[in-house]
Amino acid sequence: MKEERLLELAFTVTTRDGDALRALRVAAPEGEPDREWRETLLQTHLFAGFPRVVAALRILTQAGGLGTPTAEELVLEPDDLERGLSLFGAIYGAKRSAVLETIARGHPLLERWVLGHAYGRVLTREGLAPRMRELLAVTCLSAQGLDRQLASHARGAITLGATPDEVAATVERLAGRIPSEMLERARSVVRRFARPASRPGDSTST
Repeated sequence: MKEERLLELAFTVTTRDGDALRALRVAAPEGEPDREWRETLLQTHLFAGFPRVVAALRILTQAGGLGTPTAEELVLEPDDLERGLSLFGAIYGAKRSAVLETIARGHPLLERWVLGHAYGRVLTREGLAPRMRELLAVTCLSAQGLDRQLASHARGAITLGATPDEVAATVERLAGRIPSEMLERARSVVRRFARPASRPGDSTST
C-alpha cells in the first residue's frame, strides 16, 4: 500500500536506516517514486533535520532517484504566517495561543519560523493530503521519543481526517523497530490524544 511506503520513507530517513531506505527505493512499484515521495522527503526535515534528509537523498539518488519534479513542485513559496496560523489553529484549537506564547518566550523568531515556514510553507503545500502529512509527523516523532510533540500531531491527524485506528496503526508499524519503552510511551500518547475530542486538562506542546 502506498501510504505504508510513505510512512516507511519517513521512518527510515528519521532513523538513518540506509539499508532499509535503499531497499524501499529499489522495490518501488511502477509510477513511484512520485510527488508524494518527494513531498514526504521534503517534509521530513521539519522533524528529523536537514542533515538526515540530505543523507537520505544521497542514498535514494544512488538507488534510482526520486523522479523529476514538475514545474509546480519547484515553485518556492514564501513563508506565510497567515496560512501557518490557520493550520496551527486547526491542529491546536483553543490551546493555540498558549502554545504560541510558550514558543515565543523561548525565542520570538522561533514562533515566526514555526508558523511561517513549518506550518505556512511546508505543511500546507499541495501534493500530499493534510491527513497524511500528520501521519508522517506521527511516525517521525514516535521514532524519536518526542512524546509531547507526538501528542500534538496525533490530535492533529484526527482533526485533519485520520481515524483513531489509523493513528494507532501508524505507531504499531514501529513495533520491534524502536526501543520497547519508547513504543509504549507512543502508544499511551496515541490512546490519550488520537480521538475526536480532548478531555479537560489535556495539554500538548509543539
